[in-house]
Amino acid sequence: MQIQVNTDHKIEGGERLAAYVETELASALARFDGWLTRVEVHFSEEGAGRTEDKKCAMEARPAGSPPVAVTHHAATVDEACSGAVDKLASALDTKYSRAHDHKGGESIRHLPVTPEPI
Repeated sequence: MQIQVNTDHKIEGGERLAAYVETELASALARFDGWLTRVEVHFSEEGAGRTEDKKCAMEARPAGSPPVAVTHHAATVDEACSGAVDKLASALDTKYSRAHDHKGGESIRHLPVTPEPI
């Protein structure tokens, strides 16, 4: 899974931010690693002096499916990133995990069959 981090001119990017984002995404999206080809992360600051003016938008691109996008606003870049990661994991879980595991788990039909003693 490729991770691409972008910032606007008001947010200071760099290696620290990229490493933090990659760590957060790797831990939260590990179970979707085989499905995702790329995750794009965009940080921006929406002025106007509001307390929650940092925005993190994430777009996950599953192979052969339309992208899944989420946005989170917070007071700091780290909080915006953590909130967006949580939303993205939840959205991917809703959309893809349940499609493969009915009601979130394996069915009894997939359990191994053991012969009964006579």
